[in-house]
Amino acid sequence: MLLIGRNTSPFVRRVAVSLRLLDIAFEQNPLSTITDREAVRAYNPMGRIPALVLDDQEVLIDSTPILDYLDELAGPERALVPPSGRARREVLRLVAFGVGVMEKTLWSYVERNHRPEATRHQALLDRYGDQVLAGLTVLETALGDGWLFGSTLTQADITAVAAYDFLRLVWPDVVPPGHFPKLEALRARANALPAFADTKN
Repeated sequence: MLLIGRNTSPFVRRVAVSLRLLDIAFEQNPLSTITDREAVRAYNPMGRIPALVLDDQEVLIDSTPILDYLDELAGPERALVPPSGRARREVLRLVAFGVGVMEKTLWSYVERNHRPEATRHQALLDRYGDQVLAGLTVLETALGDGWLFGSTLTQADITAVAAYDFLRLVWPDVVPPGHFPKLEALRARANALPAFADTKN
C-alpha cells in the first residue's frame, strides 16, 4: 500500500499510526497539498490528503473511509473501532470530537496564515477557538487513567492525540497552560509508543 500525504496533517497521521498499530505494511509518499498540488490531484482530484493506494491500485480517499477499510482488513478482533453496539457508538462519538478539533484547528490556521491580515475574521477565529476548547473538554472528561474507552487503545485515542499534537504545533496559545492534564498525559503515553513516535513531526 502507498499512503499519500505528510504526517504534519493530523488526518494523514491518524492513518499512518493506524497502519503501524495494525501491522499493515505500507510505504508513504509525503506530498503536500500546498507545494505538490498537482501530484496530489493525481490521487484525489480535489487535491486533498490522505489517499491510500491499495495493492491492486484502487485509491481510497479521506481518512474516515480509509480507516474503516483498515479495520475491515484487520478483522473485528483487532479493529481500532469496535464492530458493533454501544462500544462502537461511543468510540465513534469520541472520534467525531477529535476530528472536529482537527478541522477547526486547520481552518483557523488557514484564516491566520493564508488570509491578508487586514481581512482576517477575528469573530470567526474566536468561534473556532471556542469549538476547539469544547471538543477538547469532552475528550478530557472522557479520560480516566488510561485510554479514552476502556483498557484498550482505540481510534478515539489515535484521533485525539493526532488532533492535540496538531493543535500544539500550529495554534498552541488557544489552550490555557495546564488546562487539559489528562489529554497531556494521554499524549505523552501514546507518543511513547513507536507507532506514534515514528509519525510525529
